[in-house]
Amino acid sequence: MPRKLGKTSDQRRAMLRQQVTDFLDHGKMETTVTRAKEIKPLAEKMITLGKKNDLAAYRQAMSFITREDVCKKLFKEIAPDYAERNGGYTRIIRTGVRRGDAAETAILELVK
Repeated sequence: MPRKLGKTSDQRRAMLRQQVTDFLDHGKMETTVTRAKEIKPLAEKMITLGKKNDLAAYRQAMSFITREDVCKKLFKEIAPDYAERNGGYTRIIRTGVRRGDAAETAILELVK
């Protein structure tokens, strides 16, 4: 059963799309462990599409990623780095708890 993250399905989809876009743009992000676990498979799927490097894959990625410049970066810079790698493009590193609400935080980053 998917994690609801305290949001309605359309809010959740919008948030995940935005976070995957920001993550691919910057290469790493700090968020809660739960969100990181939701973002990871989506980001990996986008990188896999980037590795296909055809028009259909580009359009599919564009329908999920919210900014065209990030989609171009994915296909031109990020995906070619992982050409020889079969999956496992991201890692989650736990960083402890947040002071305000004691939520467990983590850094999600692209594996070099």
